[in-house]
Amino acid sequence: MKEKFIQNAVNNFLNEGYSCSESVVKAAFDFGMVDKSAISIATSFSGGMSSRCACGALTGAQIVIGFLHGKLKDNTARALAKEMYDKFCEKHKVACCKVLSSGFKDFHSKERKLHCVNMVKDSCDILYDIVESAKVSA
Repeated sequence: MKEKFIQNAVNNFLNEGYSCSESVVKAAFDFGMVDKSAISIATSFSGGMSSRCACGALTGAQIVIGFLHGKLKDNTARALAKEMYDKFCEKHKVACCKVLSSGFKDFHSKERKLHCVNMVKDSCDILYDIVESAKVSA
């Protein structure tokens, strides 16, 4: 199931016209984790919030965590968000889109997009485990 979740997000990113953040949230929608409206929320987080600051794939995962575990739910979102961030940084050392994609002169190049697939995959991999673990401990 986790591999299908990851592949769904990658397909959204590479083939369906979704940005990094939207791809993660769209996969979460497709797997029944969030409402469809969350995809629109993710749009403004694309490309590091359009400033290339925070990685969009990571922020997309954070949107899902907030939706599932925010203040109006079980209020564990902040702890889970930290776990998400820390695990992402264990793999990539940083969470900054600009740093993660620094080797690419053209931000809109096919090569940069193929590089960013790694962030989409890893964000979904970590997110899936966090969501499943939170279900068990609830």
